[in-house]
Amino acid sequence: MNKFLCALFTCCIIASSFSQQDKRLNGIDKELNAILEVTKAPGFSVAVVEGDKIIFAKGYGFRDYENKVPADANTLYAIGSSTKAFTSAMLGQLRQEDKLTFDDSPIKHIPELRFYNDEMNNGIILKDLMSHRTGLPRHDFSWYLFPTDSRDSLMIRIAHQEPFTGVRKQWYYNNFMFLAQGVIAEKITGKSWEENIEDRFLKPLGMTRSNTRIQEMKESSNAALGYELKEDSIISKMDYYDIAAMSPAGSINSSVNDMSKWVRTWINNGKNGDKQIIPEPYLKEAISSQMVVRGGLPDEEFPDMHMSNYGYGWFLASYRGHYRVEHGGNIDGFSASVAFFPTDSLGIVVLTNQNGSAVPGLVRNAMADRFLKEGKTNWIDEFKARQEKAKKEEAEANANKSSSKITGTRPSHILQQYTGKYNNPGYGEFRIDNKNDSLIAVFKLNNYYLKHVHYDVFEPFEITETGIDTTGTGPLRLNFSTNDGGDISDVRMKVEGALEDAIVFKHTPTTIDVDKATLESYVGDYELAGMEVKVYIKNEDTLYLFVAGQPEYELLATSRHKFSFKILEGFKVEFLEGENGVINEVNVIQPNGTFKAIRK
Repeated sequence: MNKFLCALFTCCIIASSFSQQDKRLNGIDKELNAILEVTKAPGFSVAVVEGDKIIFAKGYGFRDYENKVPADANTLYAIGSSTKAFTSAMLGQLRQEDKLTFDDSPIKHIPELRFYNDEMNNGIILKDLMSHRTGLPRHDFSWYLFPTDSRDSLMIRIAHQEPFTGVRKQWYYNNFMFLAQGVIAEKITGKSWEENIEDRFLKPLGMTRSNTRIQEMKESSNAALGYELKEDSIISKMDYYDIAAMSPAGSINSSVNDMSKWVRTWINNGKNGDKQIIPEPYLKEAISSQMVVRGGLPDEEFPDMHMSNYGYGWFLASYRGHYRVEHGGNIDGFSASVAFFPTDSLGIVVLTNQNGSAVPGLVRNAMADRFLKEGKTNWIDEFKARQEKAKKEEAEANANKSSSKITGTRPSHILQQYTGKYNNPGYGEFRIDNKNDSLIAVFKLNNYYLKHVHYDVFEPFEITETGIDTTGTGPLRLNFSTNDGGDISDVRMKVEGALEDAIVFKHTPTTIDVDKATLESYVGDYELAGMEVKVYIKNEDTLYLFVAGQPEYELLATSRHKFSFKILEGFKVEFLEGENGVINEVNVIQPNGTFKAIRK
């Protein structure tokens, strides 16, 4: 056992010994194990900081559920969006170093950055990025379904992402704006976001087990595996999700022991011992209200829980009359809550290996009740009541979904005509294949079976190693459209709920390879209603069509003797083979009709 592990082990022994003497923690294991049981979570870890000391740190359940490997205070979890406070704090440091101001336009630091309209280009400042008030909705499918390791590629997409309101008019969570903050830090420092996180926070705070990449997580000892709960009872393992270029919004992996050092720094005015890590002026600004999230009104049951505001990378609320600073995190298989009460010098970190879990909130509240001494709520009963309500609402939604289906309809085209590439510049590109008389949507990380609903509307179901997963159906539909020529022109997906219109992905038909001899059989001059149509080959293997007075058109082979115009939607040609096998005619298919041209 090396010195570092001995130090951590000693820390856990001290914390455990202290907790046994602290009456506020009487019966804590029973209460937390009950939360573990009712949520059916594989495991979680929790730590409590008071002043400058970690007074409780412990794991419950399992980091590896299949092999029953226990979780502990040093188990690594993905903390998801709890990463955001790190990214904004980096800008706080750069402001202290006179490298930027929060009133700067982000375009000043990223000249190639463009937003959807001039109001955004001219009006957005760094404060808007840090407090989710740019007018952009989430557009999360852009990075989640279309991941990339290129931050430049993701940043280019922002120009095509539609806002739902004006700048600073309404709060709305947006991961892309935290990506932008990370890129700004990279431009100023000449270091990657990952290097900056390590140099500015992880190393100075002694967070030596924490890292910023999924590959490091996979290679780490004592790392949790991620899980999801299916059908209210099945604990199913999930693959790690590599957030890739979106790292500044949520890629840190850490333990509750390490995250306690982060929380302790915030409680102690940004200091780690005698060293100022987070500039104190920034810290006070970051945990002050910069934007109203929603009304946050108290209710009859919890009159002392109210306010819902946002600072810089932190949610702000009043919990039983105590000022709470908190940020959650969710990424495939993991959930988190990092919270502190600055006027009470109290911090609570909860990390779990359950997807979209209620555990962090339940454990955080249970621990806060004990230490704030403002009364206790049976949070397990509250959770059960919410679960029952959610089940009823889900049943009603499924019933409405079924009743809205129109029976007896069929797709307007043969399945092969839905195949091809689909692209949206604000999101990315995916492909649809026709396999075994089924449509399969192929994305970078996942494939989906498209089940026909009605007309040209299909429902996606993820294809897993064990087959088609039908347990996780949601509201997402793929709605195909046709152009005036009757061809599939695009598919619309309602992947951003804040926008009235669906996101449109333009269709490019699947092309086939055609040998040189076949291409040469099409070459020649054709007469079409008194006009000459020339067909010829360029670059040895590309067929073109030319009509006088128009540009030349590149043709894309879609099936035997059939081609689409590369740049004209709805325009196609079909070469007609005579009885002797010679091409003497060609049909030019346009939105306004089909016209036959005869070889001269």
